[in-house]
Amino acid sequence: MKPANRLAFIKEYYFSKKLQEIKKMQQNGIDVINLGIGSPDLPPPFDAVAQMQLAAKQENAHKYQSYRGADELREAFASFYQRKFQVKLNSETEILPLLGSKEGIMHISMAFLNEGDEVLIPNPGYPTYTSVTKLVGAKPVFYELKEERKWQPDFNELEKHDLNKVKIMWLNYPHMPTGAKAGKTVFHDAIAFAKKHDILLVNDNPYSFILNDCPESLLAYPEAKEVGLELNSVSKTFNMAGWRVGAVMGSEENIQHILKVKSNMDSGMFLPVQLGAAVALNEGEDWFKKLDLLYKNRRTKIVELAKKLNCVLEERDLVGMFVWVKIPDAYKTSEEFSEHILQTHHLFAAPGTVFGSAGEGYIRFSLCVDEATIEKAIKRVEA
Repeated sequence: MKPANRLAFIKEYYFSKKLQEIKKMQQNGIDVINLGIGSPDLPPPFDAVAQMQLAAKQENAHKYQSYRGADELREAFASFYQRKFQVKLNSETEILPLLGSKEGIMHISMAFLNEGDEVLIPNPGYPTYTSVTKLVGAKPVFYELKEERKWQPDFNELEKHDLNKVKIMWLNYPHMPTGAKAGKTVFHDAIAFAKKHDILLVNDNPYSFILNDCPESLLAYPEAKEVGLELNSVSKTFNMAGWRVGAVMGSEENIQHILKVKSNMDSGMFLPVQLGAAVALNEGEDWFKKLDLLYKNRRTKIVELAKKLNCVLEERDLVGMFVWVKIPDAYKTSEEFSEHILQTHHLFAAPGTVFGSAGEGYIRFSLCVDEATIEKAIKRVEA
């Protein structure tokens, strides 16, 4: 059977393919330390798991659930945004729970893009923005982020281009893979840019609470709801990546457009998972302090490992659960260096080119590995 033409424009997700290769190495007796994947290894909040288990015994737990998500979950997201970002959201009309925020990238694209529309995508950036854009028949237009600009968009440069076909602009701050925070004027400038050119602005915001003293939301800025949406999830903040719980926030009108797509794609989320996630969203400050302490200690070790490998670190604050560094001058490409440490030290870290051409010359280490394992990696390199 011949596949659809749209599959000719995309590849299998890099990490899907690479993990298969690593699994084969491990099956052959090679102890590979995986420092490439951002899947939290820490447990979720105890009360969230307990609530999920309790809810599974409810009579209505195993029925189809609301396409709009459980009231408790939407209210928990609204309360979370009010406490953490001082953003007021109507839980009935301005929040739509998702099966993880990755699902939201597809739903938003299907709701707002026609074939031939253009989409502004950060380079480097999350590869799913590009693959989904291609799947719906739209055209990716990459805006380059550079270290000398602290990985911030250059709106003056963007203004020089023909923007008539641009329908969506993806932002992702705190930024993955570089760990850059949004500069003081980025969200303000992005909103003005989007209003001027009639562009839907979407900020993908899952990393705000990992090693970040000043979490920010696009929706906290004046007039943001007029032109913007924001995605968030419990995956990174509460170590619940496998639960697949996220949400998109924005104006009632835009949420309704997305709901039209979503309601034709799934039949609601398992209720116990929603109620457990709602409990997690109401965790107190101690949760975030403990999480930061663990990641801070891991980051110190990862930085030590990177230096042992002769990588070069930027002189700036590191935010999020990754460490983004320059590869040694002796290597021509990121993939060459990544393959070198895999074969020589049995360590896997993601080459920067996975995230776009502007990632060439960089490599990304994950903090989702315990300190003992990172110490083990350091000793391998020293040996």
